[in-house]
Amino acid sequence: MNFIKTKLQGVYEIVSVPITDYRGYFTRTFCVNEFKDQNINLSVVQINRSMNIKKGTIRGMHYQKEPMSEDKVVSIICGSIYDVIVDLRPKSKTYKQWIAIKLSDKDNRMIFIPKGCAHGFQTLEDNCIVEYFMSEFYSPQYASGVRPDDPAFKIKWPIKQIIISDKDKNWPQFQKE
Repeated sequence: MNFIKTKLQGVYEIVSVPITDYRGYFTRTFCVNEFKDQNINLSVVQINRSMNIKKGTIRGMHYQKEPMSEDKVVSIICGSIYDVIVDLRPKSKTYKQWIAIKLSDKDNRMIFIPKGCAHGFQTLEDNCIVEYFMSEFYSPQYASGVRPDDPAFKIKWPIKQIIISDKDKNWPQFQKE
């Protein structure tokens, strides 16, 4: 696995290196030792999967507050997404900045998102399946988010015709906590 630093502090694009032959390929999608080599101490306690029927669907921007904040590794099982991470860590050098990375089931790439960052995505095609490796259990009382169209971040989504839950479009506007 190759870890590529992004412009956001502590966020890595991860490229797994497949071994191919006439049958197809084999690749590693998680190895605790390879994460430790990057000074990432990731303990996976929960794996989640979302199925997204329609192109243009936005899920996010989600995170959990302390003491249940979580690291995530996001990968694509089927389809492609525009994956967005927003740094909400006030002491970070990249506070309030965001990045977007296209992830696809064809490119063997994942993204590591550290605690304190909000995460969301927009599907770029129908029938996308997204998988999340989580370092913390889901805790509804600590679940939070920011609006995908929050003026504090000015995220540029590639598809204008969106499908979004009421919960995600009605998060309050961002205010430093």
